[in-house]
Amino acid sequence: MVQSVPTYSVTKVVTMIKRFMAREIFKRCPQVKRQLWGGEFWTDGYFASTVGKHGSEGMIANYVKEQGKEYHRLHEDRQLTLF
Repeated sequence: MVQSVPTYSVTKVVTMIKRFMAREIFKRCPQVKRQLWGGEFWTDGYFASTVGKHGSEGMIANYVKEQGKEYHRLHEDRQLTLF
């Protein structure tokens, strides 16, 4: 969940997040960069959605927190862990 100022486009915000996260991952785990083809961590695409006046921050935070729990329960023994 991300909140931004209206002067930043969604593309700019996503690009900043991807850049920061990749830099941190490569700094903490340099072996990851050597395992990637071309050294790129992220794909070019992304998904973004907005929240209107009917959603609260708590409701959204809970949705994000619960998201993917069923998937992880089904595939937890096959997931890679970075940290």
